[in-house]
Amino acid sequence: MSIFPKEFKATWFIRSFGLTKVPLIFYARPSVVKITSESVVIKIPFRRRNKNHLNSMYFGTLTIGADVAGGVLAMNLIRKSGRKISLVFKDFKADFLKRAEGDTYFACNDGSEIKKLIEDAIKTGERVNMPLKITATVPEIFGDETVAEFILTLSLKDKTG
Repeated sequence: MSIFPKEFKATWFIRSFGLTKVPLIFYARPSVVKITSESVVIKIPFRRRNKNHLNSMYFGTLTIGADVAGGVLAMNLIRKSGRKISLVFKDFKADFLKRAEGDTYFACNDGSEIKKLIEDAIKTGERVNMPLKITATVPEIFGDETVAEFILTLSLKDKTG
């Protein structure tokens, strides 16, 4: 049992990963609002550093949020598997529906499908792929209404052994 909530530890992991491996992630300052084995919610604050000329969140920042949401959920499940599995996103599709003009939340609820993909990667030893769906919302302005939808193809390969 830890004195720190799992969301705090996951946020620390993301930011340290960003600082050491992918500085743009660190620069966007994502934080984990909720994380379970089934889903994750990531928040990126709306600040001057990530706005575009129309005073909405820059689309590059939105893509960071989608990448982090899918990646953190998959990395968490890979860590729990105890295997050395490489993770990469193979492609990316985005639909921007409304302007994100506030703190933006990115949700991925594909945990059970990711678990199955991990099992397939372990079983076959081959690279396996699946699409992840991530939705973005700005609750302070639009409530639960989606402002962007993302499909990222998660690609895994078991490197253990």
